[in-house]
Amino acid sequence: MPAYTQRRHWQDWASYGLALWLAVSPWLADYAAHDAATANAAVCGLALAVIAHFGGTCEHMSCEWLELGGGLWLVVAPFVLGFDTHHVAAINSAAVGVLIAFFSAWALELDRELGRLWHRLNAGH
Repeated sequence: MPAYTQRRHWQDWASYGLALWLAVSPWLADYAAHDAATANAAVCGLALAVIAHFGGTCEHMSCEWLELGGGLWLVVAPFVLGFDTHHVAAINSAAVGVLIAFFSAWALELDRELGRLWHRLNAGH
């Protein structure tokens, strides 16, 4: 297993735990009465948990990109789906989204090939 995979391994499992929290949070944080927020949390949480699980067990960076996209979706979902006025649901979605996006971006940064490409682009070569 490459060293970068070992270094990003914990980010995948942190995202996995956050995704599972998101999936059950409508019932534990008491916002299950809001249909859009509940559906978004349950579906996105389960999907992100599956993606994070595969990200932790394989070396494909596509899982990290999917987690990044899912995290960004969770940040904007309260506004797109109309539950931005339900503060508990909106803050939960945004906070979990920011953390998952941060962890996946961190894991992507640790990828040596992507890091080399990034540095070449920034150097103007």
